[in-house]
Amino acid sequence: MARWGEGDPRWIVEERADATNVNNWHWTERDVSGWSSQRLRQLLQAVRVEGPQGCCQLTEVSKLDGEASINNRKGKLIFFYEWHLKAGWLGTSNGGVKFRGEVEVSNLSEENEEDELDISVSLSRDQPATPLLDLMRSSGVRVVRKALGQYVQQLKSEFSQGMILPSADGAKPPAESRENQSGTSGTRTQVNSAPTRSLPSPAPPAGGVRISTCSFQLTESFQTSAEELYRTFMEQEFVQAFTRSAALVDGRRGGRFQLLDGSISGEFTHLVANRSIHMRWRFRTWPSEHYATIRLELEERGDETELRLRCQGVPAGQEESTRGGWDRFYFQAIKQTFGY
Repeated sequence: MARWGEGDPRWIVEERADATNVNNWHWTERDVSGWSSQRLRQLLQAVRVEGPQGCCQLTEVSKLDGEASINNRKGKLIFFYEWHLKAGWLGTSNGGVKFRGEVEVSNLSEENEEDELDISVSLSRDQPATPLLDLMRSSGVRVVRKALGQYVQQLKSEFSQGMILPSADGAKPPAESRENQSGTSGTRTQVNSAPTRSLPSPAPPAGGVRISTCSFQLTESFQTSAEELYRTFMEQEFVQAFTRSAALVDGRRGGRFQLLDGSISGEFTHLVANRSIHMRWRFRTWPSEHYATIRLELEERGDETELRLRCQGVPAGQEESTRGGWDRFYFQAIKQTFGY
């Protein structure tokens, strides 16, 4: 084995913590089956559709067989996933009559695009005919496809972080280009910024590498008081309700929190009751000990409260998924759960 500056660069032993796979030459593999199972359940159980016939909601996931992994060879990521799943659905007609059925997906894999997935919808054997079946076979199937597509997107973006290490010459691996998107929906506005150079995160790991980061802003209005919205973010029982999973929330300055089965964690750094929440926040697949800075500002305006989010320090390439996560799993989940 040659030392730094000697011999074939594929076999360089660099004197740094991540030198076990310098230049990304060796095959590395990360098993993400556990994360995938949890994420697929979360996404499917959030599926809900409404129409003239009534409304339908996916309930329990009764079957989830398969596996998923991410592999790195010569700096190239190879994704493998294959799942066969079944989920029950509960429909309620406009007259209040309830019906039950099942959704089955047999070919969720890297070989099939989102629109190629075989998704079948059926009624339980003891159920009479209902127009809700047509609702699930049309609108329901589209929403299920979108949820499974979101899983694949997150698998390839959020959970692939750290698989390709900086090369021996200090160059970073090429990142997939993303087009900035902006738009409005209802009262929500988004302000995007391109990745910018920044200082390392608040508590960088020993021997770690500097990373490029970016920032973004979101604004959302909630039909509730500032006091009630503040409690929704700070009290554990409220957080568990809108995330639909166990959570640990110590709602005080310096208090820690952990959400979505440990996918999200952080610490409250500054609090002003009913007005402001500042926190150090991270997704578990980010580089070790790297935190973004989140600032939530609440302003009551008549019968609604405007919430302004400022997020700084997101790893470059993670802006879109992080922004989308805040919108879907915080803002929209709070509105759907509490009617805000």
